[in-house]
Amino acid sequence: MRSDLAKKGLEKAPHRSLFKALGLTDEEMSRPLVGIVNSKNDIIPGHINLDKIAEAVKAGVRIAGGTPLEFNTIGVCDGIAMNHTGMKYSLGSRELIADSAEIMATAHALDALVFIPNCDKIVPGMLMAAARLNLPSIFVSGGPMLAGRVQGRAVSLTQVFEGVGAAAAGRMSPDELAELEENACPTCGSCSGMFTANSMNCLTEGLGMALAGNGTIPAVYSERIRLAKQTGMQIMRLWEKDIKALDIMTADAFRNAMRLDMAIGCSSNSVLHLLAIAQEAGVDIDLELFNQVSSATPHLCRLSPAGEHHMEDLYRAGGIPALFHELNKKNLINSDCLTVSGRTVGENIISAPVRDHAVIRPIDNPYSPTGGLAILFGNLAPEGAVVKKSAVAEEMMTHQGPARVFDSEETAVAAILGGRIQAGDVIVIRYEGPAGGPGMREMLTPTSAIAGIGLDKEVALITDGRFSGATRGASIGHVSPEAAAGGLIALVEEGDLIRIDIPAGRLDLMVDEEVLVGRKALWKVPEPKITKGYMKRYAEMVQSASTGAIFRK
Repeated sequence: MRSDLAKKGLEKAPHRSLFKALGLTDEEMSRPLVGIVNSKNDIIPGHINLDKIAEAVKAGVRIAGGTPLEFNTIGVCDGIAMNHTGMKYSLGSRELIADSAEIMATAHALDALVFIPNCDKIVPGMLMAAARLNLPSIFVSGGPMLAGRVQGRAVSLTQVFEGVGAAAAGRMSPDELAELEENACPTCGSCSGMFTANSMNCLTEGLGMALAGNGTIPAVYSERIRLAKQTGMQIMRLWEKDIKALDIMTADAFRNAMRLDMAIGCSSNSVLHLLAIAQEAGVDIDLELFNQVSSATPHLCRLSPAGEHHMEDLYRAGGIPALFHELNKKNLINSDCLTVSGRTVGENIISAPVRDHAVIRPIDNPYSPTGGLAILFGNLAPEGAVVKKSAVAEEMMTHQGPARVFDSEETAVAAILGGRIQAGDVIVIRYEGPAGGPGMREMLTPTSAIAGIGLDKEVALITDGRFSGATRGASIGHVSPEAAAGGLIALVEEGDLIRIDIPAGRLDLMVDEEVLVGRKALWKVPEPKITKGYMKRYAEMVQSASTGAIFRK
């Protein structure tokens, strides 16, 4: 056992004494030590229930003959951090989460790990740690929130953000907004649409790193507790068989996850995170591969914000196994990939048909023959940009309009809510990239404000920052190189024409090259926005969004 490094032999008597100070018996110390990596806190609605998940996991570990030892990581609620300085710290937390899990597992010579994330950056941070450590590892999330209901229709956090814009434009009363606020988030759990948290929990299942149901069983269902117990028992089987994280997180498994990403219409942030996780796993994927996978993957689901369905609907329709079952009808997944169940993908999905084709379309009748995400290239994004095309109105799939240029999210929001944006405009929000932001803020407020005032089918938004998974409309993020690195987005001026062609995968600034050369000569590297602490160091170490915003090695 790896943990023998900290507990076996004469010279480890002091170590055993410390373990006994925890209340551990000799019998418990003789068993494998299983780290329970819990991101529970009292701030994130998706994490408030993780103490119950952890207790269930620990029960499962003990049932199967292991000794669970729980420790915690940090976590940021992107919704609460949204539209203020706090959002600059969200993406940066991903690296800290990976580092803290690495430190704890290595310093204490743990034999295996159960990761308990739920929201946004916590899931990819833990997946990065699992790949880096390459121990027997398994994931179980806290589960998605149930959708709220207002006036007979299902709603989520998206509608509250969009309600702000609607109220500012006089299209919604303060009382109606208050009703949304009161009812949109009715339970604990990750927010109920196919936003970043649920995207990453589904992709964790798609990668093979979680048992069936991880991405879709609602947080408040007792089935989630049973899943956690089964996860605790399963980690012991993985340890006994010496099945490690990188035995599962193979190149083929990443392609399966990318295929799922395109079929289900995940958050655009999934691209950023899959790139970073693959880098830790030593798997070579890039933005061009995302487009290749998308071009051959039918889009089968439209969950909020792209449609009216929510995570509970996907759960009832059969969840991720049913989606894989449907994709496998045309051999679009690698069914031989090993999963944490100890079985292959093919074995897991053989008896998992779709239960509701209104939620998961038949593969011969997709919403679109191509996937829900697209990578755009062009002179404005030579290293790529990302758009959730499944949430873009048909009339905005191609668009050309004048640039409205803002050097921060706050100034753009003020212009939108102040009525200074017109139909046809292309809003450019720059200096919000990985280094320039720093931290590549999600911008749900400006996109929701545009939707709320009724311009989401007439106005595009482009940024070197990110958009939330709850964003809908022609919102193009991750523009690389970013403005702070001297990317072309830094040279855009008010009124310049920008051409967007999502079907053709193009994003171009329609300005003559000699004009741009003159502008470049006058451009200066901006002063850093944060000059001390972690995010100062982050800005100095982070790479382009096209790499997954990973640190320089």
